[in-house]
Amino acid sequence: MFDQVMARIAVRFGRVEPRATARAYLLGLLSSVERKNCWQLAEQAGHARPGPMQRLLRYARWAADAVRDDLRAYAVEHLGADGVLVVDETGFLKKGRASAGVQRQYTGTAGRIENAQVGVFLALATERGRDLIDRRLYLPEHSWSDDPERRTAAGIPETVQFATKPRPASEMIASALDAGITASWVTGDEAYGQDPRLRAALEARGTGYVMAVACSMRVRINHGRTPIRADTLAGRLPGTAWQRHSAGNGAKGPRYYDWAWIHIGTDSHRHLLIRRNRSTGELAFYLCWSPTEVPLSELVRVAGVRWSVEECFQAAKGQVGLDHYQVRNWTCWHRHITLAMLALAFLAALTAEAAPERPDDAYHPARSPDPITLTVPEIRHLLVAVFEQPAVTVARLLHWSNWRRRHQATARRSHYRRRTAGEPAG
Repeated sequence: MFDQVMARIAVRFGRVEPRATARAYLLGLLSSVERKNCWQLAEQAGHARPGPMQRLLRYARWAADAVRDDLRAYAVEHLGADGVLVVDETGFLKKGRASAGVQRQYTGTAGRIENAQVGVFLALATERGRDLIDRRLYLPEHSWSDDPERRTAAGIPETVQFATKPRPASEMIASALDAGITASWVTGDEAYGQDPRLRAALEARGTGYVMAVACSMRVRINHGRTPIRADTLAGRLPGTAWQRHSAGNGAKGPRYYDWAWIHIGTDSHRHLLIRRNRSTGELAFYLCWSPTEVPLSELVRVAGVRWSVEECFQAAKGQVGLDHYQVRNWTCWHRHITLAMLALAFLAALTAEAAPERPDDAYHPARSPDPITLTVPEIRHLLVAVFEQPAVTVARLLHWSNWRRRHQATARRSHYRRRTAGEPAG
């Protein structure tokens, strides 16, 4: 199956060297290397220096978007095309200010404002699995969009301008649907649910959505002229309005919440969905629209699928080094991220192929001694034993130790010169 993946993307590389390096890069991402940057991936591949890996990301001729198209088609082949599209973002903590799109901004990765890059991602979740299928690096306003010198240094194309995060999300969704993905639903968190243009674009395509919104979102009910806050409506609901449903299975079994829905707007396909935590009473709100009438249980199912993208981020960062890169250039970022997503797609495909015909996701107390189905981390753990290089020689270990220390010494001298250049003579 790995050879099939490489055969699929081989045409994207015009020369043999980058094609072979891409194969080594992917194998390195799937390996047990501690940090999956160019230095350690090159050492893992048996290269004498990281040059080939660095050229693959920076100078080699290949289009990351074309490989993205390949991995999206590969994911559909193994996971299915009819599922739920999930939009979300994740942060990549960085030091310095030279990396494309980096600035102090809020990121859920740290749970606070940090110096970071933010990527907007699209995931596909089906009954057979889930996978990341598209990505865009977020370009902040003013600090980057209005600084030509900084943009040039980071290799940001002139065609890339500032856009709020829902805009690239809308573009990725449109691209996926145009490519033949027959997803009936889209879901996302408040950053995307609050955007009326994204919701309007989905309705224009006839694609249903269950999008999280803030408690302050105002909606109209019963053709009323005055919009009412979502949390105010929730407070007016009688006890009989709430129904218990599972939002899907989690690590500890079904995730049960109390749910209520309210018809809003002028048609029967538009709802405000409300989720209440059975222990804390905490509320969450979703704007929902569907081209046809659907039951409450279907809206609850889609709302629960949204968390699958977090599982994708966890697997991508923990298993294939999505956030291990040490690149600053715009093109390099998209290339590394795309290859990491392809490695994750390979693991997701293997997991789907290894699953039994009858899903075994449900909790069965009587069958608890049975092992669970193979997971992405377990699949990669098994692959390491197959793909891992044999024990290296002492000479090779010392070669790379010397190379790293020489490179670090050069970097240290450069830093010292830069810092002392502006100091007054003592």
